[in-house]
Amino acid sequence: MDRYEIAVEGMACTGCEENVTNAVSGVDGVRRVEADHESGSVSVTADEENRDDVEAAIHDAGYEVPG
Repeated sequence: MDRYEIAVEGMACTGCEENVTNAVSGVDGVRRVEADHESGSVSVTADEENRDDVEAAIHDAGYEVPG
């Protein structure tokens, strides 16, 4: 399993955390998602490295991944 964190801009509340969590949970291979609006990050545990797909899901949900 792969575990990584992604910085996310635009999460301002727990509702934003839920939006990001739901979006990332829909990516194939994702096993666990923890979004934290206070730190502006998402922790992902997945079967394989799928960072590009996760970042795309975050973007599609209306949030930005800096970098």
